[in-house]
Amino acid sequence: MYRIIGVTELQRRFRPVFDQVTKENVPYVLTRGSRPEAALISYEEFLRFMRLQEQQVLARFDQLVTRMAEQNAVVSEEEVAGDVAAARAELGN
Repeated sequence: MYRIIGVTELQRRFRPVFDQVTKENVPYVLTRGSRPEAALISYEEFLRFMRLQEQQVLARFDQLVTRMAEQNAVVSEEEVAGDVAAARAELGN
């Protein structure tokens, strides 16, 4: 479970809070004026979050590639070549 701490209180108690985060893996939500503004997590948790985020981006990319392949399956290579030739002619290439 995470703990909540105000930014001013964090400034006063930084070292013990930092030790809890790094040694005990206790995450903190940092507030300013009772509004959550940021989180303080261990480096291991940060790396795990970044890997998860990367996996989600790659999964979305795979979905889009699959969708494009399905939508383009009905277009022949000759049609694509014709469209490319027409576009080049239009550009004067």
